[in-house]
Amino acid sequence: MRKHQLDLFSLIAGGLFTAIAVLYLVAAVNDVSVNGRIVIPVTFIVLGLGGLAGAVAAAVRRSRPEDRGPDRGVS
Repeated sequence: MRKHQLDLFSLIAGGLFTAIAVLYLVAAVNDVSVNGRIVIPVTFIVLGLGGLAGAVAAAVRRSRPEDRGPDRGVS
């Protein structure tokens, strides 16, 4: 099985949405309300930073010369 490259944005977005789900779950169990005026902007900020990190990582990966072995394929 060939190893795939890390998709940084998807990893950050998945972690963020998991953290938000856990936050709301814990708040519901403890009868506490979550302030959406904080959660929504933080979500957009983290997604923006994740997109930026993913774009920078992809640009660095593209500019780095790598040897193409027989198991790497042609791209």
